[in-house]
Amino acid sequence: MHDQRWMRLALSLGARGLGQTWPNPAVGCVLVSKGRVVGRGWTAPGGRPHAEVAALAQAGRGARGACAYVSLEPCNHRGNTGPCAQALIDAGVARVVVTCEDPDPRVAGGGIARLRAAGVEVVTGVCAAEAEAAHAGFFKRVRSGRPMVTLKLATSLDGRIATGSGESQWITGPEARRRVHGMRANHDAVLVGAGTARADDPSLTVRGMGKMAQPVRVVISGRLDVPVGSSLGRTATAVPVWMIHGPEAPDRARDTWRAAGARLIEVAVGPTGQVDVLAALCALGDIGLTRVFCEGGGTLGASFLAADLVDEMAVFGGGIMLGAEGIPAIGALGIAALAQAPQFALQGVERIGSDVLSLWRRRVTQIGN
Repeated sequence: MHDQRWMRLALSLGARGLGQTWPNPAVGCVLVSKGRVVGRGWTAPGGRPHAEVAALAQAGRGARGACAYVSLEPCNHRGNTGPCAQALIDAGVARVVVTCEDPDPRVAGGGIARLRAAGVEVVTGVCAAEAEAAHAGFFKRVRSGRPMVTLKLATSLDGRIATGSGESQWITGPEARRRVHGMRANHDAVLVGAGTARADDPSLTVRGMGKMAQPVRVVISGRLDVPVGSSLGRTATAVPVWMIHGPEAPDRARDTWRAAGARLIEVAVGPTGQVDVLAALCALGDIGLTRVFCEGGGTLGASFLAADLVDEMAVFGGGIMLGAEGIPAIGALGIAALAQAPQFALQGVERIGSDVLSLWRRRVTQIGN
């Protein structure tokens, strides 16, 4: 029971780094000696230093003989710094408790093996299920080559995201909008389609949360037909903007967006000529992104759902009815039978001001990427 208690503290510390540590996982570490915390740490922005190093620095000589609770297997490879497994050994830690092995092939049990070879007691499997959820984005990238996708919707009671004329501000209230900013903050990137970028001219930044590194702003635009004079274009040198486009994007549009400071990512298109969304996600995974927050619109959301690429959904519901002439939250999916419909399991429901937030996770029975 004590192991679970301290590990949950390590997991909560690691969560502080979500959205800030890619391509590294957001890990937490707690050092306990004689029932007292002597050091704690979490992965720093940019991925360095690692959680174990931060906790050891805080503990100092107090780490000798202590137990380390780490929310993911300590690394066993040398990057910009030495292996965390060796740092724990050198500090004289007597026992290490971890949630699960790190699936990164550079680690993959090697950190645990190094610790045991040095005579350190290692316990694994503590809060493993919680760790799978906490590291879902990192694990998705390592195992499938793409980041985890959270699809956010803000809808009326009848499932509409705008009136027939396109008016959408505001279906939900200020409390819900603040929660969205918090969700943006714990993702590596915020993603929209070209239609949303043109219609709403969003900034896609985190506001009202204090000083912090902003998520990357990603737009999928097959022909780069988003005005460079938009909010995204005007601020591309201040906050990163990545434009995912197809091979037919005009050279002039490419040059204009590059000059504005955007990073261009060319990917393949599908049979209909639209950007292949799996190829787009794999390109983002290659760069290092682990968690992507998709804010639409309906066509892009439908593309991700149809390709079985939505891992989680955050649905904000406002107490308003827009009728059949309103714009639906999700575009056409081509579903003829219920068995073909993407399925999600409810994770929780929360009242946010005068709105409702429901959180959903892709059913594990589905087979996909």
